[in-house]
Amino acid sequence: MTDYEMILTERRGDVLGITLNRPERLNAAPPQMFDEIRDALDALGDARAVLLLGAGRGFCSGADVSASAARDGEPGDATHKALSDHYHPTIQAIADLPVPVVSAVQGAAAGIGCSLALAADFCIAGESAYFLQAFVNIGLVADGGASWMLPRLIGRGRAMEMLLLGERIKAERALEWGLAYRLVPNDVLENEAWMFADRLARGPTVAMGLMRQQVAYGMSHSLAETMEREAENQRAARRTADATEGGAAFLQKRDAEFKGA
Repeated sequence: MTDYEMILTERRGDVLGITLNRPERLNAAPPQMFDEIRDALDALGDARAVLLLGAGRGFCSGADVSASAARDGEPGDATHKALSDHYHPTIQAIADLPVPVVSAVQGAAAGIGCSLALAADFCIAGESAYFLQAFVNIGLVADGGASWMLPRLIGRGRAMEMLLLGERIKAERALEWGLAYRLVPNDVLENEAWMFADRLARGPTVAMGLMRQQVAYGMSHSLAETMEREAENQRAARRTADATEGGAAFLQKRDAEFKGA
């Protein structure tokens, strides 16, 4: 795999693992880190699932734009540039992926780190995990797509609670609200996340990718438009080898062996 300064990449079977690797800073993310994540996603190759992890005690404690802000002058312009050119394109790249995505969170998932964790299709949380939108505490506004994600994940009321109060949502509450898919002990988090990502990677990942896209499409389009998109995607899915295999396995009463094609 490619060598990076701020992330580690690992391929296990059909799963691409991407680990944020600044544990001494709780994986606070400079723009470069998100550029590296996007580069790793661009090099997805034949991987059939992606797993996002954080090294050390935290997933990601938020953006680290201090260096670029000092270099680029006016803080507002520097932050706008960092979001527009680095952080937001990476969140969008995750949304556009043709394969399922899992995040594994222990400790802090704050600010842009919260958005990164929740951009996954499934978030598996360790017992120490917490999710935080602390922007209001420093006079800033949510970014990283949080204003779009949170109301859709947990409803407007809970989204406003996170955004306007700026308090930690701990793991158990995150599970109750639907921010996290599963809650596990910290010491088994990484293993559980890899196994779950592998389970997804062994599925009909072409169809899964199409479903990711049509769910996002349906959030901003009418029922009629969404059903039309479903029909188009069903036509594409029906033409895959996985659909043929799935139908044969059903008739033969056996487990399907999907190849992601």
